[in-house]
Parts: sequence; structure tokens; C-alpha cells
Amino acid sequence: MEKSKVYFTGDTGSKALVKLYKKLGKELKGNIAVKLHSGERGNQNFLRPEFVKPIIDEVNGTVVECNTAYGHDKGGARFNTNSHMQVMKEHGWTENFDVDILDSEGPDKVLEIPNGKIIRENYVGKDIDKYNSMLVLSHFKGHPMGGFGGALKQLSIGVASSNGKCWIHSTGKSKDMKNCWQIPVKQDEFLEAMADAAESVNNYFKDNIVYINAVVNLSVDCDCCHVAEDPCMKDIGILISTDPVAIDQACLDLVYNSKDPGRDHFVERVESRNGRHTVEAAEALGFGSRDYELINIDEE
Repeated sequence: MEKSKVYFTGDTGSKALVKLYKKLGKELKGNIAVKLHSGERGNQNFLRPEFVKPIIDEVNGTVVECNTAYGHDKGGARFNTNSHMQVMKEHGWTENFDVDILDSEGPDKVLEIPNGKIIRENYVGKDIDKYNSMLVLSHFKGHPMGGFGGALKQLSIGVASSNGKCWIHSTGKSKDMKNCWQIPVKQDEFLEAMADAAESVNNYFKDNIVYINAVVNLSVDCDCCHVAEDPCMKDIGILISTDPVAIDQACLDLVYNSKDPGRDHFVERVESRNGRHTVEAAEALGFGSRDYELINIDEE
């Protein structure tokens, strides 16, 4: 069986995103959603609009986001559409792109997960039906709960509606933001629920989805943190693939094999949350492979 191809460049300039997309040779068609992280108010590490503008313009995409499942008590300012759009305005998204909050209006769209290990349905914003293709544009970094965040987290927590985020975090026990955080869950089951949800979105778009991971601003904290640690490692590069499992595995390998002095701090965050289990669980579901071929386009 042919290995999944993951293309890499050490060039972290904005034009490198377009170069990688053209090298991949997979043209997204129709109405294209570009799923990215708008960045929590106060966060300093999220990918900036000027960095991603060349690739979004290249595909003529619409920036899509979803509301969060935590409010002001946890430092959140993106838990409802009005507040979220205000943050997107502050961060420069609305002045540069068309923006769509997928779950701005209910009811949610339910994606079935027949072979899900933990959850059998995923709740996403109904506006997802507007789009024929998706470019998943992820900032690869650490994460307080998942250990790391990349393509799989963007597919799962990222695309889930506010209710859907609660559903994943509670491992299928609650869609209510008021109580889902109070429900005790097993860490591995949470990671497996993320993998389940990621599969449903990947399968929804079938072959019309591409993944880009920018391995830059390598903080151990997520862009959802309003108070986040500064990056602990130097930027590594940018990767692209049609396989979300392969691209996340490749990013983890690049970090683990790094000689950067901050490498151990980052790896501790991943290991302490058993973060690699998300990739293992996703591979077990069969919508991607950890066995990949890394193609460095800088050497061509």
C-alpha cells in the first residue's frame, strides 16, 4: 500500500503556503471553506491574516469558524456569534476575508459516526452545507487538554459547534456548556472522541479536503488560551497533505526529532496528556495512516 505523501518546506513565509498547495496538485473546487483558528482575545501566537492571505486568495475561500464552549469565566470571548465576530474583527479577519461562523444559527447539523469508538454522532454548524470543499489550515502547537493541536483537532473540536464541542469534551454525555465541563472523563476516551469527530468531518468532504499545518510559534498552549506561554521552540516549517493522520504524525516526528533546546518542554506537554493517542485512534478508524513519506520540496 502506498504511503501517504506529506510535503514539507522549511520556508515559513506566506508564499510558501501557495507553493506547497501547487506542489500537492490537489485542486479544491466549488465553494471552499477555509477552517482556521481565529485566536482567542489576548492570545499572541495564532496565525495572522497576512500570513494566510495568499493561500486563501489562491483558493478564493471563505474563512469559517465555530463558536467555543467556554465563556468569560474561562477567559473566553468567542462563545457566541456576536462576541466571536468582534474578536475576528479585532484580529483582522473580517477586513481581509469573507467570514462565516458555521454555527451562528441553529439547529446543528448531525454527522453520523457509525464506527465511532466513543461517540456515534458529531454536531457541527449547519452552514457547513454551503461548502463543497474544505482547506484545513492549522497552527500546529501544544494544547492544555489534548497535548497538541493540529489537523485532527481542527477537524474535530474546531469544526464542532458550541454544542458539539461540549459533546466531544464530555465524551458524548452532554451538549450543555453549563455542565459539560463538570463531567469526569477519561483522558484517552476524550482523545478517542476527538478522533471520532474528526473522521465524520473528513468523510463529509470525502476527497475534497486538504490539510496544511504550520509548525511555527511553537507554544505548549493553544490559540484558544487567552493567556498562553510564548513559543518554546524555533519555527520548523510548513506541511501539506490530503491525509490528516499522516500530517499530524509528521509534525510530531519533526518536533520529537528536533535538537531545539525547547523540545523537551513541548514533548512533556504532549506526553503528559498522552497526545499521540489521538493520532493512533484516528488511524485505527481507518481515515488516515501514520505511515507517510515526507517530501522536502526545498531539496528539489
